[in-house]
Amino acid sequence: MTTAKSTSDDSRFPFPAVANGWFRLAYSDELAAGQVLPLSLLDRELVLYRDEEGGAHAVDAYCPHLGAHLGHGGKVEGSGIRCPFHNWLWMADGSCGNIPYSEHIPPRARIHCWALAESNGIIMAWHHDAGLPPSFEIPTLPELESADWTPLVVRKWTIKSHWLDMNENSVDQVHFEYVHGTATQPATTAEVEGHLLKCRSRMKMSTPRGEIDGGIDTDDHGPGFQVVRVHGELETLMINTATPIDDELTDVSFAYSIKAGGDDKLIEGIGASIIRDLEKQMAQDIVIWEHKRYNRRPLLCEADGPLSVYRQWMSQFFSEGAVRS
Repeated sequence: MTTAKSTSDDSRFPFPAVANGWFRLAYSDELAAGQVLPLSLLDRELVLYRDEEGGAHAVDAYCPHLGAHLGHGGKVEGSGIRCPFHNWLWMADGSCGNIPYSEHIPPRARIHCWALAESNGIIMAWHHDAGLPPSFEIPTLPELESADWTPLVVRKWTIKSHWLDMNENSVDQVHFEYVHGTATQPATTAEVEGHLLKCRSRMKMSTPRGEIDGGIDTDDHGPGFQVVRVHGELETLMINTATPIDDELTDVSFAYSIKAGGDDKLIEGIGASIIRDLEKQMAQDIVIWEHKRYNRRPLLCEADGPLSVYRQWMSQFFSEGAVRS
């Protein structure tokens, strides 16, 4: 098992780049059958490919033989991938299936394969520092199976920050007023159910027809998969996925859907406006995220919201001794 690099003493964050949990590698429509996709994610080089029957697989990028990168010239064969250098065939289970110029395969010939889950139009990979198997599953979202909801609209950013610091927004009730200009500060609660963090915020929302009662329900399924349901003028679903690139950078993507019931005018009008507003809020957050540091022991006041609940919850996703004191 390849482990993440340790956190340097001068880092803005006291924790490693990669936590234990599920992280997005790609959207399903980004990977066609037979396609090979090189990725720089999770603090390492990976190769994602889809076999001839449609199954997705991910392996460490470098061939254990003489180090060729399988993502540059490697070819899918059956459920495996052929190395572009000497044509060794690496199977989906990590074994070597064939060396074309040798009858004998070295007994130690293996490549690291990643546990994947593909649902909601997203290919997720499981990471654990100690190589332990997945301890929870990513849910299938019912909205995406309903004709009342629009197809996902995907937006992506590369942000100089850490997933943990960014996800803390869901419990930071005060910033909604001062960063995003909400009419009031939302009343926010946070509840922990094992790997799941459930945050509920209720607030006044501004619309062309005046203020209305609204809310945001956020479910964090581990560190890399966040589901946000916005209730207000129009029901909105956001799937937020943040995959570490390295100690400094995170690959962040929001996928949006709205409940429009097949109303094309509503989709083109109000729906597009809501997505633009959500993108605006993201831009407002990025400016702060990229220039702040994580205070391990922040100075808080009683109105700051359930930040301590969030931080206690997230600590379970780091192996013992991984977080710098």
